[in-house]
Amino acid sequence: MEEEKYLEIQPLLEIINKTGRSYDIDKIKQAFIYAKDMHDGQLRLSGEPYIMHPVNVAEIVAGLGLDTDSICAAFLHDTVEDCPDKTDLTEITRLFGSDVALLVDGVTKIKSINIEDKEEAQIESIRKMLLAMSKDIRVIFIKLCDRVHNMRTLYVKKDAKRRATALETMHVYAPLAHRLGMQKLKQELESYALQYLDPFGYDEVKGHIDEKYGMNVNFIENVKKQVSEMLKSININFSLGGRVKTVYSVYRKMYNQNKSFDEIYDFYALRIIVDTELECYTVLGLIHEMFKSVPGRFKDYISTPKPNMYQSLHTTVIGKDGIPFEVQIRTRKMHQIAEYGIAAHWKYKSGEKSSSEIDDKLDWISKLIDIENEAIDAEDFMHAFKIDIFHDETFVFTPKGDVITLPKGATLIDFAYTIHTGVGNKMVGAKINGRIAPIDSEPKNGDIVEIITSNISKGPSRDWLNIVKTGEARNKIRQWFKKEKRAENIIVGKTMIEKEFTRLKRNCTEEERTVIISNVVKRFNMSEIDDFYNALGYGGLAISKVATKIKDEYEKVFKDKEIKEIPFSFVEQSTSKKKKKSTGGVIVDGEDGCVVKFAKCCNPLPGEHIIGFITKGYGISIHKADCPNVKNAYSHEENATRFVKAEWDTPSSGSYKSAYDSSIQILVTNRMAILAEISMALSEMKVDIVSISTKNVEDTTIISMTISCRDIGHFNSILSRIRGIKDVIRVTRVMGTR
Repeated sequence: MEEEKYLEIQPLLEIINKTGRSYDIDKIKQAFIYAKDMHDGQLRLSGEPYIMHPVNVAEIVAGLGLDTDSICAAFLHDTVEDCPDKTDLTEITRLFGSDVALLVDGVTKIKSINIEDKEEAQIESIRKMLLAMSKDIRVIFIKLCDRVHNMRTLYVKKDAKRRATALETMHVYAPLAHRLGMQKLKQELESYALQYLDPFGYDEVKGHIDEKYGMNVNFIENVKKQVSEMLKSININFSLGGRVKTVYSVYRKMYNQNKSFDEIYDFYALRIIVDTELECYTVLGLIHEMFKSVPGRFKDYISTPKPNMYQSLHTTVIGKDGIPFEVQIRTRKMHQIAEYGIAAHWKYKSGEKSSSEIDDKLDWISKLIDIENEAIDAEDFMHAFKIDIFHDETFVFTPKGDVITLPKGATLIDFAYTIHTGVGNKMVGAKINGRIAPIDSEPKNGDIVEIITSNISKGPSRDWLNIVKTGEARNKIRQWFKKEKRAENIIVGKTMIEKEFTRLKRNCTEEERTVIISNVVKRFNMSEIDDFYNALGYGGLAISKVATKIKDEYEKVFKDKEIKEIPFSFVEQSTSKKKKKSTGGVIVDGEDGCVVKFAKCCNPLPGEHIIGFITKGYGISIHKADCPNVKNAYSHEENATRFVKAEWDTPSSGSYKSAYDSSIQILVTNRMAILAEISMALSEMKVDIVSISTKNVEDTTIISMTISCRDIGHFNSILSRIRGIKDVIRVTRVMGTR
């Protein structure tokens, strides 16, 4: 009977048993039973009991070798969010302790906060997670395990949700796994995400891999046999492994570096694991004696580890049959870190107090938190976040020989601020390899960089904010301006607002301007208008976000009272009718409480002239005023009295819709990753894809897509953005039929 009670967690208990470590099994069982009770009656979209999701997450957590509290938090991670009427953090603390409660809170999304759009809500949840992560690194371990299982079961979601989750995974969680050195989780996340973001590209690359591997199926085994015989002859304790490059890794090289599949030289890899660093270099020499090395393809990550603590020797050689392959040589400790990253020896694993070595490796999290504290604008924070975690590294040396790691594309200014805030603020010039270089130059791997400073420097330039690439440098520059130039910032901020007001259709009185600006300031949760101007001036607030809100408030103050004329005589017949309530973002005359639906034949958008047609039993159908079906219907005398005046309501109404569906058709030249590029472009514009389908026609592909947009202006800007993508031949709006 007792075994049946814990039947669902038997695989987990077996994983724990194999670790050989001490766990509080009673506490783990208690957490499982509690989570099972909380989620009782809840089902996942697949139809299985919801408790199986926490159970699977707990198994992944245990597989990383994490502790009792981490496993308990894995069971409980959705209880506070999904069962608010049954439990809360106070109860979790009482039953399982403050550590478990902190972990659960860290992975719980923010729901009860007044945020204007779902994009900002998502970013605020990521900010919250980072803050919790800085307090306890186990938060991100559990979140990554949660995301891995969600990706494994993502197929049950609708297309739009699958793409949105896959995009977030590729932009946030896979890079975080990379920065933490957790390669196994990273690769799994990337593989699943790519399948949903560019299924055609994924299948194409996988087909190439399967074909090449099929042609040389015994290649790695033959190489392993040769190397094994050599290593045995010198009495080295070793283990060998081989791998074929992942689909995403090949896809990324082909896409980012514009390489053909045949130019991927590290498709095959041999991994040699030994006991000591000295043996690593000894084996490297023997490998170069056995096989011909490829010039420029040797990397020593032992003497210069990656920021995520990865260490290994990499060299590319040519086998006897002419096939190139990569050889990776590392110690057993290095291999554990390569597979599991910080989770392989994090400070909680042995119950030790803070390890300075690990804390130093997690310093980048503190820098992200510094950016989080300064960034008022959520989009700006997200940009800095992606730059700092999702990049290829460049290794640059100081004149003293210290290695500084920068994101690829970072400038000498970024380098200066990485050294020290004071160095960046006093920077007046720089040298690369002994030669004077412009401060916006991008150093390359192996360059020796010297920063020239002066005590009489007036500080950084505002232009630097447009030059630097790292969030750390941008944050430090803003902090300087925020502290040293408040009066100047306020003037700059006021000037920026003046420019936005000059773009509006009609002049405002001083009183109207005050109302508009005051309302905008409140929307950014600020109490003082000078703080608002200051934030604009030093760059803590993006003018693009402010401009949108100014326009919204302007339209509230200057709501156009004039009725736009529809070019049909029936409009005059309904002008005397009383205007009624708004329904779904549309105000109709003479009808109250009717259901309003948008005609599929023309898919009208805010900003376009519209007209209502009273249907028989299906409410009022809203059409574009120039819709062919409207003109055709009005030509029949019996329909004349069924038309009513309609106009768009303003966003201030509670019934106003924030997004409207519209269909487009994109004709593109067949090219791998073009669908991913279009999806990325739409994501950057915060445009949801409702549905998508493709059809190949000779050397072209027709992509049919339904997207969500705010109004006709937004729709036109979307079309313009897509037309600017390489190999897009034509983009057209699709009108349905009656």
